[in-house]
Amino acid sequence: MSWIVLIVSGVLEAVWATALGRSEGFTKLWPSVVFGVALVASMGGLAFAMREIPTGTAYAVWVGIGAALTVVVAMVGGTETVSILKVLLVLGLVGCVIGLKLVGDAH
Repeated sequence: MSWIVLIVSGVLEAVWATALGRSEGFTKLWPSVVFGVALVASMGGLAFAMREIPTGTAYAVWVGIGAALTVVVAMVGGTETVSILKVLLVLGLVGCVIGLKLVGDAH
């Protein structure tokens, strides 16, 4: 259950990061509201997951999921350029997150 909550929290990190960018310095209401709600839910889920998952692993997975999805959303939305190198680097990040999940269960 902790891993599922951690993954959802990582997705919510991408939501709040994207909303933060779209809030234009908190001058737009709805992106600012989405940012606040997603931030609280994301942090709450991370805290919940860290009750069973070691801090370093949980944080790295949370950040990795959030960073990878934030870049993908920006690429799909056209605010980030797409290149083969960027795609390979994001895939490498995802591979490292999966590796941490697999190694984390081996202790």
